Amino acid sequence: MNGTQRLLTVCASHSPGMARDHDRVHGAVFREGLATARDHIERFDPELVVAFGSDHRRTFTSIIPAVCIIAGATGLGDFGSPAGEYRVPAPLAEDLAGGLLEAGIDVAVARGVELDHGFGQTIGDLLGSLDRYPIVPIYINCATPPLAPVARVAALARALRPLLPQDRRVLALGSGGLSHSPPSLRQPLGALTDEERRRLNTEGFAEAQRWISPEWDARFLAALEHNDQAWLEGLTESDIAPAGVGANEVRTWVAAQALGNHEMATLAYEPVPDWITGVGVAVSSWAAASAPAAPR
Repeated sequence: MNGTQRLLTVCASHSPGMARDHDRVHGAVFREGLATARDHIERFDPELVVAFGSDHRRTFTSIIPAVCIIAGATGLGDFGSPAGEYRVPAPLAEDLAGGLLEAGIDVAVARGVELDHGFGQTIGDLLGSLDRYPIVPIYINCATPPLAPVARVAALARALRPLLPQDRRVLALGSGGLSHSPPSLRQPLGALTDEERRRLNTEGFAEAQRWISPEWDARFLAALEHNDQAWLEGLTESDIAPAGVGANEVRTWVAAQALGNHEMATLAYEPVPDWITGVGVAVSSWAAASAPAAPR
């Protein structure tokens, strides 16, 4: 494996709807993509994971950083995502935050926080548990305006790259997106109880299904496949808006892709109306070179 291949990038959608689908009725194509991504990760055998994820107004409510390096966390366990302690190497996380600050990238640091399914579901799906590998979670605000520009998120990831241990196999994870617009995230700012979330999402289910945009998702995935940094970093709020408020989570994909600076191969994509989400999985193209064509 040459130097450029010591960093594997994997991006995947998360969805509470998947957790509710106990009989696995929906999302067969997506689940197959997750299984293939797990195989790539097993073969790569990472020594460190850098996970870009979001929060659904559970952890960060009154103080909301644009970007936050997590130096210690537990899993909330919502929607079937893993609970327990993340295996965070705190000294490394703090060093990365310090290095980013010295590079002119403003970040916050958090310790002792509970992270919801915006991190946990994808980590559980792809890694199996929160403590299997050393992991540095990096929170990106994708839910509560004002949001950091997409270009700024990519710049952060590029500044992070030389700060990572150069002698370890690093897995960059992005969790979130693609097109979706949960009713609970379309509400005015403020924390909601789980009961309020359920009510809003139930009442707005039919409308939320209409926010899935396979055309938008295809354009985004194509930009990843061609490493089209100009298009990705040029995304504005108005560009993302047609794909719903939840599509702001593609910032996590852009960050993971910019960290590895790889072309990304789409392993799977499908719109899943029952999950009110367009869901996909993508990996570094060099890792997927021998994989079969992505199911559509």
